[in-house]
Amino acid sequence: MDGPRALARPLRHDADLGPLLDRIGDARCVLIGEASHGTHDYYDWRARLTRRLIAERGFSFVGVEGDWPDCYRVTTAVTGVSGEPPLDALRAFARWPTWMWANADVAAFTQWLAEYNGGLPEDDRVGFYGLDVYSLWESLRAVLDYLAEYRPDQVQAALAAYQCFEPYAQDPQAYARATRLVPTSCEDEVVSLLEQLRPVPPGAGRARDAAFDASQNALVAEGAERYYRAMVRGGPDSWNIRDQHMAETLDRLLQVHGPGAKAVVWEHNTHVGDARYTDMAEAGMVNVGQLARERYGEETVVLVGFAGHAGSVIAAPAWGALQQRMTVPRARGGSLEDLLRRELTDPTALFLMPGGRAADWPDWLAGELEHRAIGVVYHPERERWGNYVPSVVGRRYDALLWIRDTTALEPLSVRPGDTREEETWPWAV
Repeated sequence: MDGPRALARPLRHDADLGPLLDRIGDARCVLIGEASHGTHDYYDWRARLTRRLIAERGFSFVGVEGDWPDCYRVTTAVTGVSGEPPLDALRAFARWPTWMWANADVAAFTQWLAEYNGGLPEDDRVGFYGLDVYSLWESLRAVLDYLAEYRPDQVQAALAAYQCFEPYAQDPQAYARATRLVPTSCEDEVVSLLEQLRPVPPGAGRARDAAFDASQNALVAEGAERYYRAMVRGGPDSWNIRDQHMAETLDRLLQVHGPGAKAVVWEHNTHVGDARYTDMAEAGMVNVGQLARERYGEETVVLVGFAGHAGSVIAAPAWGALQQRMTVPRARGGSLEDLLRRELTDPTALFLMPGGRAADWPDWLAGELEHRAIGVVYHPERERWGNYVPSVVGRRYDALLWIRDTTALEPLSVRPGDTREEETWPWAV
């Protein structure tokens, strides 16, 4: 069977993405992953591909693994609605881990997007939307702000949802723990709030956009309430609630952008690569890539993954801890990354997955290999035991971008001491 070298295509310049654009063709959704949340190279190549999809293929919007309120502020900046520079909107991100979106690569992309949008009619401008579910408090406040401006007669009823959460000091995990101890929750209040904002009234322009924003924030609050309650119980439910919410938000964005709308999605490989072809399926987990293929059809969805061997990354040693520039050690022996490092001479490459029967595929695409996944919390010294997802790569993705040597993101605004250099681990490159 052919090894990786036989299928590797050049990946040095933007023009080298041409074969991938041909593979994308008329696809409705292109989901582009990342093997970590803190690597410049993944963000850079993802932005390069996205710029071509928008400029050459007319893609309608970008949806990312970020909070709706923060990202909607970026949307109003890049579309010219708010008059705010995109850089200021990114610097306003406050929820940890801020570096995921408040970084130099996203800043460069959103500045390009603002300039691109400047030549388009307002209704055709490309937005930057958050698909995630974490922003319980921020979304509740956004709904109240909308009602105060557009539907003041409904503010009092909406306050019930906000006040239900107040005893937990804006700590959703404290709320979740409390619901585990006593059979009470704020579910009814949030559902009632959601019903007030359904459906989005017909029309066009900024008033309709404001109504859609408020409706989406209510959906986020409802999803977040379920997510945090499920989180304290353990198991796959919280993961599935989150990814199902992200898939449903993607669907709503496609609907609101109208017939013919096309979406680019930026998320981690673990959300983008079809979960059915990983050990996630055995744990009862689904993800956005799987749900998009099931919902829209595999012929209209293209899943693009990333892989890298060694270098540096921005991550943290614990949830909520200060970010650090960490060394990414050599990939574990027997992994996809180790195979590509040994087989390829070029430091970067593009792979398009073959069609036809899997029985005719190379073993490294048809069989199961461990595939590295680095999150916002990372312990390089533990890579011998974790950080790898068993994957059938040829099924999990439609394309894979290989970056052998990677570099860390550059966070936008960092308080003194927020980023620390970490000593190199003995087995690191």
